[in-house]
Amino acid sequence: IKEELSRKQVEALVKNCAEHGIELYGLGHPFQGIVHVIGPELGITQPGMTIVCGDSHTSTHGAFGSIAFGIGTSEVEMVMATQCLMQSRPKLMRITVDGTLNKGVVSKDIVLYILSKISASGATGYAVEFAGSAIRSLSMEARMTICNMSIEMGGRCGLIAPDETTFNYVKGRKFAPQGADWDKKLAEWKTLFSDTDATFDKEYHFDAADIQPMITYGTNPGMGIGVSEAIPVAETVHESDRSGLNKSLTYMGLKEGTPIKGQKIDYVFIGSCTNSRIEDLRMVASFVKGKKKASDVEVWIVPGSKQVEAQAISEGIDKIFEEAGCSACLGMNEDKIPAGKYCISTSNRNFEGRQGAGARTLLASPLTAAAAAITGVVSDVRELMN
Repeated sequence: IKEELSRKQVEALVKNCAEHGIELYGLGHPFQGIVHVIGPELGITQPGMTIVCGDSHTSTHGAFGSIAFGIGTSEVEMVMATQCLMQSRPKLMRITVDGTLNKGVVSKDIVLYILSKISASGATGYAVEFAGSAIRSLSMEARMTICNMSIEMGGRCGLIAPDETTFNYVKGRKFAPQGADWDKKLAEWKTLFSDTDATFDKEYHFDAADIQPMITYGTNPGMGIGVSEAIPVAETVHESDRSGLNKSLTYMGLKEGTPIKGQKIDYVFIGSCTNSRIEDLRMVASFVKGKKKASDVEVWIVPGSKQVEAQAISEGIDKIFEEAGCSACLGMNEDKIPAGKYCISTSNRNFEGRQGAGARTLLASPLTAAAAAITGVVSDVRELMN
């Protein structure tokens, strides 16, 4: 019944788009993919835009210096009809991360670390700017991961000021400005940064050196710890998480005060709008090359678009995954994690039932997920890197 309903929805979408002259990258199209992957890779996402979409993780596009946020179905209708949307002005927050990242620490670890410090509701009502030398050193793919999860802090949107990294990424893509239009747009984009005397309603500062590979232990993305740390006891967690700690740990089958490292894992999922870009797949392939996955772990690797899939195949990444025993390029809409089983996921949410009724999700970076795929347990990827 669900498959029949899905088929009818897709057919209706195709019909309506054709009828109203709306461009659609439908199933089988070479540009088809997750909206937060294809927008940037096609050059549709550009600095200075206001971007809305009927998906909460539209905040991803803020990595380009755009104001991007998710909206509801009725609001989508309003935007399609008028290109306008009534909004209340959010408060302003800046999160600065300075310094150099340690070995094995990537952007997913940065954002999970921030979440662990300010909680999953710490940015509620705010537009969040991510700044600092550690943020500026990141690639565009890595910046997208950070902004993708700004919504998990409760933020209305998250953004990073555009710079040469941004401009070099956009230039030459299918829908990027060309010729004189490029020069005009580039001049505009270079003005999109916060003034040195800009004031924010709330500011946080973090040192990149304090961040280690992160993993969640609970049922919201703010319940995270360093992979070498123990699951916290109630007295030590953020006040907003304290009441739900016991409930979360009961659901997860974990105990406070015990190490997370060494926890048995049944599934590994590498994908989603958070971590399914070519950089993510390259990162995992580089780590697992020449290794074999644990025999009792099932690994799903899902590229975020047909273009990512094609690029991975052209680089031989699919062969590396196959030799390691991973299931690459899998369409997993109906694939669920069985109740009681543990899955390390590179996605953005670890809510109860998120990956299936009773499934237990631990959020982590692609590197930490890859380490678990090889060892079969939660592992510190730094100990496995050459």
